[in-house]
Amino acid sequence: MAVRGVRGATVVDSNTREAILAETTILLSAMIEKNGIRYEDIASAFFSMTNDLDAEFPAIAARELGMNDVPLLCLNEIAVPGSLGQCIRILLHWNTDTPARDIIHPYLRDAARLRPDKCPQQ
Repeated sequence: MAVRGVRGATVVDSNTREAILAETTILLSAMIEKNGIRYEDIASAFFSMTNDLDAEFPAIAARELGMNDVPLLCLNEIAVPGSLGQCIRILLHWNTDTPARDIIHPYLRDAARLRPDKCPQQ
């Protein structure tokens, strides 16, 4: 069994607790459902947000979904000129026998432009 990375990204409409948690829940759910991931097989999860988002920790959405035994980490991204704003990214480390080529990495909403090569899979 290998540890594979599953990544995804989305954007929020506003820097509010409600928007951050709602979009994080949608993205995290898509990552889990599209790949058939069980919570007990998640080794860890990293959440990052662009520096224009600070109203809430996106990892709270994972806890609210029941990921209570998964180590979580929230990060703030550096401000790079011209980067996509109000963006949340997730990287899950998943214990699986699934080949890397078969993993689906969801990029939702305007975040789809970050990885157009991954978006046809959605």
